[in-house]
Amino acid sequence: MTSPDLQAADLSGARRLQTRKHLAVGWPIAGLIVLGMCGLVMLGVTTSRVGGLAASVGAVAALLPVAVVFAAIVWIDRWEPEPPMLLVGAFLWGAGGATASALLLNDAVTNLGDLLLGPTDHRFFQMAVMAPVVEEAAKALFVVALWFRRRSEFNGLVDGIVYAALTAAGFAFIENILYFGKAFAEGGLGGVSGGVVAVFILRGVLAPFSHPLFSAMIGIGIGLASRTEDKRMRVLYPVLGYLAAVVLHAVWNASTLLGGTEFLNMYFLIMVPIFFGTGWLVMWQRKREQRIVAEQLPVLQRAGLIVRSEVEMLASLAGRRGWLRKVRRGAGAEAAKAVRDYQIAVTELAFLQHRAAQGRTTSAARRARREKLIADLKHARRSATGNQHAIRTARIKIDELTRANIKRPVRRQ
Repeated sequence: MTSPDLQAADLSGARRLQTRKHLAVGWPIAGLIVLGMCGLVMLGVTTSRVGGLAASVGAVAALLPVAVVFAAIVWIDRWEPEPPMLLVGAFLWGAGGATASALLLNDAVTNLGDLLLGPTDHRFFQMAVMAPVVEEAAKALFVVALWFRRRSEFNGLVDGIVYAALTAAGFAFIENILYFGKAFAEGGLGGVSGGVVAVFILRGVLAPFSHPLFSAMIGIGIGLASRTEDKRMRVLYPVLGYLAAVVLHAVWNASTLLGGTEFLNMYFLIMVPIFFGTGWLVMWQRKREQRIVAEQLPVLQRAGLIVRSEVEMLASLAGRRGWLRKVRRGAGAEAAKAVRDYQIAVTELAFLQHRAAQGRTTSAARRARREKLIADLKHARRSATGNQHAIRTARIKIDELTRANIKRPVRRQ
């Protein structure tokens, strides 16, 4: 018979476990709510500055470029999708927290300049110097905080670019509403020489990726920092990424103010090559991620986490998509979702195993992360059990994961 003290201890432990679960779920949801409220406040501020009708027109016009940018970021993130809650949080931070912070700081700097230098025209200084410094710092805050709190989410450059670009997409969305709304209030729909159409051609057609491209430099810095054990470089890489973002932003803003030949030269000689260069870097890193996963799949198969017939399907995006289509047709959407979760867990385990093989993670951290991912994998497997097209079971041998990392001594002749 269980003693009262033991029952109390068990009850206390259960309560602590339940409290931790509530906090783990509650804090992210609360954060999203706060960020969403910040976004609504910024929409209200924009409406108060340009008027309700102009803000509505601006919002409709801003939806197209942000949809294109968002779709591109999701496409980039196909191989190893980040948690949806974090992606939403990144976008909301850009739309709410970053825009609010930038607005307050920019207004404070302008008022300080008027106080010290008199009511002169500070537009060039504000647009070409202060705005890049403040806005890039505001957008970067979410990515840096996430890197400190959830470092396991960063497996390379692509992850840093995805989070940074999403914060920038949210920021650009609110900023575009203001620019398009102001253009409508001053010149109506207009044409190529003025009004919403002219501003849309500049911001929505020529440069919908401008803010994400600036902030991608910070994401690259964070991604490089996540791949090094040198403490100095962990600090230096994000700083260099931030400085690169500020310089690109400053050059872009300065060229839009100068206009004419200066703008065209900057656009075609600087921005376009950097945009395509960043795109090439993303594609190269995606191939690297695929290669890492393919190299680690045999290790996971020997450990019993996957079965031999799944190795080829898990080694490519085409194989994974074909597997999902087959499951969706044969077993429905729920089984397909379980297989998708299974594929994501396998990918995360492969990256974790790769870092462990390179000695870039502590054994305690690796064990905790591995146990969480294996639990996710088992849950996905149970959800799809019973369907021949979904997931087959295997006998798990965790010691194989550790054994794969033991370097055998080289025999000397």
